[in-house]
Amino acid sequence: MEKPEKRSTAIVLAAGNGRRMNSPVAKQFLLLEDRPVLWYSLQAVEHSPIIDDCILVTGEDDIAHVREEIVDRYGFHKVDAVVAGGRERYESVYRALCVLAEGGLSVPNRDGYVFIHDGARPFLTERILQDTFDAVRAYHACVAAVPSKDTVKLADEEGFAVSTPARRLVWNIQTPQVFDTPLVLAAYFKFMEGLKAGSGQTVTDDASVVELYSDIKVKLVEASYENIKITTPEDLSFAESLLRRMEIYASALTHLHFAK
Repeated sequence: MEKPEKRSTAIVLAAGNGRRMNSPVAKQFLLLEDRPVLWYSLQAVEHSPIIDDCILVTGEDDIAHVREEIVDRYGFHKVDAVVAGGRERYESVYRALCVLAEGGLSVPNRDGYVFIHDGARPFLTERILQDTFDAVRAYHACVAAVPSKDTVKLADEEGFAVSTPARRLVWNIQTPQVFDTPLVLAAYFKFMEGLKAGSGQTVTDDASVVELYSDIKVKLVEASYENIKITTPEDLSFAESLLRRMEIYASALTHLHFAK
């Protein structure tokens, strides 16, 4: 694949804690087949021809550990900056975007693309990166997602069902969430200005910020049900079994290749 002229920067979020894992170790640092969960998404970024560089966001107290034990140890050369995250996800994303806006990368990314990904989603694939890359070039904003397998009910404040959206219209949102650089910078800066002014707006993902503070529609890009986020001990167990199945499948393909 020929490398596009516009640059693509990945923001990988790894500033969470182990609260829902009931663990003193943050979920992104837990071991998955002898490697930290965070390693897998950084590995996907490192080997993708689409991504030029990476801003890694982690806890302030974890910066030295992440640099030494993950970035340097495993040779993640695309990680150009490691920054401290905030208390909320949007604060962590905003701090990474400030690095972009202030020219904090070795090579500026002023009019390219930004891929925002959860470090606790270890099963990021090149296909997902390619599909979201194609979509952001066409639509300016997109998110990885999967159609909901379940019927969803909307509830009132007392917990009573009030409506049932058509299941074919309901999607479960994942990451990466990908945007034109100027678009996501402008939307996030407006959002943060609104917070400082007491707007009271709350968001749970980056697409919501773009939806609130721009006229751009966000395209849903079908990704994979395996692109899970590790949040609970059950998620980690499922990820371990999924990784083993992938390794068995890859091994079978290798043997089949050499048998020909």
